[in-house]
Amino acid sequence: MHIGVPLETHDGETRVAATPETIKKLVGQGHQVTVESGAGITASITDEAFAAAGATIGSASAAFGAELVLKVVAPSEAELAQMNSGAVLVGMLNPFSNETIALMNARGITAFALEAAPRTSRAQSLDVLSSQANIAGYKAVLLAAHHYPRFMPMLMTAAGTVKAARILILGAGVAGLQAIATAKRLGAVIEASDVRPAVKEQIESLGAKFVDVPFETDEERDAAQGVGGYARPMPASWMERQAKAVHEKAKLADIVITTALIPGRKAPTLLHEATVQEMKPGSVVIDLAAAQGGNCPLTEAEKVVVKHGVTIVGHSNLAALVPADASALYARNLLDFLKLVIDKDGQFNVNLEDDIVAACLMCRDGEVVRSNG
Repeated sequence: MHIGVPLETHDGETRVAATPETIKKLVGQGHQVTVESGAGITASITDEAFAAAGATIGSASAAFGAELVLKVVAPSEAELAQMNSGAVLVGMLNPFSNETIALMNARGITAFALEAAPRTSRAQSLDVLSSQANIAGYKAVLLAAHHYPRFMPMLMTAAGTVKAARILILGAGVAGLQAIATAKRLGAVIEASDVRPAVKEQIESLGAKFVDVPFETDEERDAAQGVGGYARPMPASWMERQAKAVHEKAKLADIVITTALIPGRKAPTLLHEATVQEMKPGSVVIDLAAAQGGNCPLTEAEKVVVKHGVTIVGHSNLAALVPADASALYARNLLDFLKLVIDKDGQFNVNLEDDIVAACLMCRDGEVVRSNG
């Protein structure tokens, strides 16, 4: 097959959908790969490195004109216009946007959104959300350290002792757990909260203290179990009790990192303005849910603001701030997905009996396969 890897043009996007490592494997399988000139520059990959791996360096139209196009984020209308009807598109295509899916379908494209893959052990190697959230959790702590006006670890010096920073992490999914591990390495004292009781052991194993908000009803307990590795919206009664617990912990914290997301929905509010008002001057909030409305109502997407003496960081694409490794992991995710849709003869083959393929397929043959009402 002819595979195209275009330059990502979305604002702030620095990643690329393939690396010399993955291209070498694709070429070894007999595929022709065209990489748009400059596609890897922001991820520290030169055109020469791609060419040495066997790729042809070409224009945007050459990359988008391939039979199979690999992307990081969904293409714009102008980019879609360069794709051929019947072409295949694979990437993080925002499966919860009916408008995006409709545009791809109108072009006659077969589209696979990898964010829709089931959270199963078999799908781990192509789980783009986990690979990128892992990086986001790491970078969140480094951003916090950058904006925090004090040291992170405890230091005992001739000039006196500096206390360790206290960090509160809300949401202990992949990003939250990586944030805990990174903050621990930097010497912080960490507390973490999550609606799912099953993560308590993971939180504590990484050296953080679990902020427990007990369940009082079966409805609360059932919602906390989540679906497919994700939390579900919690009942108002539990949210009220959690807000009180978070309020008290946040008042004592130096840094709060929020990571709670619900796929296809606005992010839940975990850190209220009243709580921010009572946080210590110089405290820092890193809101990883900024792109979905934020876990804090004071968060402004893509901005760093100071409200009530607290610095609130609203970068929505933290993985793009670590583009070399983010691209490497993402490219491997894509390579593992392609094994499911390209047969041993190198031909494109959609097996809808495969639960991963079926879950990721958005549109095909002029038909929208997945719709969100």
